Amino acid sequence: MSEFDEFERQLSENKQAERDKENRHHRRSSSRSRSRDRKRRSKERERRSRDRRGDSKERRHRRSRSPHREKKKKIKKYWDVPPPGFEHITPMQYKAMQAAGQIPATALLPTMTPDGLTVAPTPVPVVGSQMTRQARRLYVGNIPFGITEESMMDFFNAQMRLGGLTQAPGNPVLAVQINQDKNFAFLEFRSVDETTQAMAFDGIIFQGQSLKIRRPHDYQPLPGVSESPSVYVPGVVSTVVPDSAHKLFIGGLPNYLNDDQVKELLTSFGPLKAFNLVKDSATGLSKGYAFCEYVDVNLNDQAIAGLNGMQLGDKKLLVQRASVGSKNASLTTINQTPVTLQVPGLNSSVTQMGGLPTEVLCLMNMYEEIVEDVKDECSKYGQVKSIEIPRPVDGLEVPGTGKVWYFVEFTSVFDSQKAMQGLTGRKFANRVVVTKYCDPDAYHRRDFW
Repeated sequence: MSEFDEFERQLSENKQAERDKENRHHRRSSSRSRSRDRKRRSKERERRSRDRRGDSKERRHRRSRSPHREKKKKIKKYWDVPPPGFEHITPMQYKAMQAAGQIPATALLPTMTPDGLTVAPTPVPVVGSQMTRQARRLYVGNIPFGITEESMMDFFNAQMRLGGLTQAPGNPVLAVQINQDKNFAFLEFRSVDETTQAMAFDGIIFQGQSLKIRRPHDYQPLPGVSESPSVYVPGVVSTVVPDSAHKLFIGGLPNYLNDDQVKELLTSFGPLKAFNLVKDSATGLSKGYAFCEYVDVNLNDQAIAGLNGMQLGDKKLLVQRASVGSKNASLTTINQTPVTLQVPGLNSSVTQMGGLPTEVLCLMNMYEEIVEDVKDECSKYGQVKSIEIPRPVDGLEVPGTGKVWYFVEFTSVFDSQKAMQGLTGRKFANRVVVTKYCDPDAYHRRDFW
């Protein structure tokens, strides 16, 4: 082979090598280009996907704001319905008023008859919140020594049920706290209304003790809620005498007379509704005056006529309506205007010392079956003509029946006056004798008023 042929062969091989190299480079470039295309297409797909999601959200948002697609508000039939009379306030304002105690803790629940008819709402006590706790508590003083919380709770729950003062089934008293050292207790009730009604038990006798029931010192009256009970419990003499036209003042009492003795003197005219013997807070001794109110307000005039001016020991009683001695009355009016009364059975005005003297003297606050003792004692002051005690007669109503009063008829007015001066204020078997003059005509008609 010539050198020329060898040169051509090598040249041909070099060209082939060049072509192979270019082919390999082209294949590698194509592969990288395809990879870049795939990545670019993938990124474009991701971008389009994000754009579609954004468009979808925007379309949904536009649809939600579209007026014709707005969802109708559901009408609440039971939830968030304001109580009658409170339609002008929001539920949050109503709750705030309840927490502040401005709304009574009672719920008015409508009841349905079997026929589906709605009847008037019934007030049902609701256990108050901590904010109204002070309005649901009562102070009870002068409790029996050694009394337990359970027995006191049972007593008040029973009395509330007997008096018809409960407003729902169950026990109205929730808790009792007793301080044995200072002899008082606190009662906690389930509702404000029942707490107020329980104030009517002030003065009730529990195991021989007259309980003293008061509001606690931190009590704040609730707007629109009565502070005093609307009922009177028969047989219970309250220790608080409210200011009224029927409140009586009893002054000039000897300091040695205790509550029971003064009450016994006053009850000779009729049952008491309230009584308070004012005492010194430091010594506990009587200050010599008291206040009272009778169940029957018509007895006020009789009590004033029988007690005013009566001699008790070295003192003379002053009995009058408390309003006469109030701060609103002028001193000149009190000093110049005597207490002038019209007592049934007397035609003339009755003033001091039990009325105008007559030959018939009435002895009150006495025991029964002591006629002979009364006759013997009265005979020391003059001749006794007759003695009568009001007693029931079959088929007839005798005025004054049930009162232990002795009507003593003397032969003269002078003897009757001596007997009044000698017997008034004296003690007979630990009872203070109360006296007054009576109309002879009414006495002979057996009109023992």
